[in-house]
Order: sequence, then structure tokens, then C-alpha cells
Amino acid sequence: MPRGGLAKKGKRGYPSAASMPAPEPIDWYDTPLYYDIIFDEDTVGEADFLEALCERHGTGARARRSVLELACGSGRVMRELGKRGWRIAGFDANPRMLDFARERFAEEKITGLLWEDRMEDFRVPGGKKFDLVHCLVSTFKYLLTEADAVAALGRVAEVLRPGGLFVLGLHLTDPGESKISHERWLASRDGIEVVCNTRTWPPSPGTRREAMRSRLRVTLPDGHVSRQETHWTVRSYSAAQLRRLLGKVTALRLVACHDFRHDPDEHRKLDDSYADLVLVLKKA
Repeated sequence: MPRGGLAKKGKRGYPSAASMPAPEPIDWYDTPLYYDIIFDEDTVGEADFLEALCERHGTGARARRSVLELACGSGRVMRELGKRGWRIAGFDANPRMLDFARERFAEEKITGLLWEDRMEDFRVPGGKKFDLVHCLVSTFKYLLTEADAVAALGRVAEVLRPGGLFVLGLHLTDPGESKISHERWLASRDGIEVVCNTRTWPPSPGTRREAMRSRLRVTLPDGHVSRQETHWTVRSYSAAQLRRLLGKVTALRLVACHDFRHDPDEHRKLDDSYADLVLVLKKA
């Protein structure tokens, strides 16, 4: 899921929207290369941030620490941590994302455990336990009911070692919000340029459901341009709603709160003063 705040990477002249092909209804999770290109700029910083949090709040020194990523997508953070010596594991609901990650791990001789699963009822093969579990890019909001959100947190608590951390990033929404939010990214790799525009609508009246739309414009090295569009529904959270949720899973204790700049020295409060929060939860 896209991150918070309006982000613009680079400036360049483009044809008008009227001259471009109409977007195709393609789930961007079915095009993992483009997804990976958009998010990869943040990978090293996210891995640095996770390691810093583990040093400050985690289980202490271990010969080789282990990490599980919920909804791991293209495996970009798994790959980075694997290169740093972590034992890595991750699951995703999209098989194309998993195939992309497996192929890249095989090419780079990275060993990692990957499987298809869902956040609310995942089961780790072999019953493995972890020093760190994370879900950084607001994917947790795909859990549309309180029961599923509680179940996912409970599963995380079960697979963490005592003293282990769950690092959870998500966007908060003002229940009274009336404006559509817009985020834009531009990134390129190997001659492929990807522009992503995401819009999020305010929650429907009387519900906690937010409609989202992402449009990708992809320019290939030969100049061919394609557009694709994905629609989602996610669950909104205010700070109070998030605190109530956390109160239902007593095995996890909030020890720190940051934002999507992923600076371990910059702390936030769990309130509505800032939209994008990263929670550091510790297992007793």
C-alpha cells in the first residue's frame, strides 16, 4: 500500500492525460516489478530503521536474528535484511509477488522462507519464532473488521520470542475528514519509468471504510506507455480507535512511536497530530 504524505520524485514534461491510453483494470500487485521499482528507494532506510529499533528495544544480541514480514510483497525488505545476515521469512496473499521474490532470491543466492498466507490467520511453517515482525506500509488496513485486526495481532504475538518486536506502520484518518488525499511517486530502473498516483477518499458516512485508487503509468525502454488502475477498500483508524485495538491484545506493549520518515531518533505520540505512524510493540 502507498505511503503517507504527498511525495514527488523528480519533474518532467509528460503528454496530456487526454493523449494517453485509458488505464487497464490491473491489480498492481499482479505487476510486482513496477511495485518494486516504486518502493525500492526506501528499502535501505527501512532496513536501517528496523535494525536500530531492535538494538534499542529488542531481544538483545543474538548470533543471527530472525525476522518475519507480513504481506512481504516483492520481498525487497526481506532481501535487504537477508543480505545483512538476518534469517528472513515472509508471506503474501499474492502468488505473483511471491514468485518475483523467489526468483530474485534464487538469482542472488539469498535463503528465505516464503509462503502464501493472510494476516488474520497465518501459520508459520515449522512453528518458527522471530525476534522481529514488521508490516511497514499500511497494509494492515486491508483487514476490514475489528475481529480480523485483533486476530492478526494475536498471531504476531504468538510467533514472537519474548522481548521480540512488532513494528507496524499505518496511516491515521480524521473521522471528520472531507478531502480526497493524493500521493505521487516517480521512480525508474533499467530504463523503465513508473509514475504512481494514489487517491484516498474520506471514510463513507457511518463506516470506517476508505476507498482508494492507484494509477500507474509505465514507460518501457522502447518508449511504449501503458496505464493501469487498481481500486481498494481499506479500514480507517483514528488514534483513539487504534489505542482501543491495541488494548485488546495485552501480549503486545507499545514502547515507541515514530513516523514514516523512519528516523529512530524522531519520536511521535500516539495521537492525531500526525497522520503517518509507526508503532513499536514489544512482546512481554
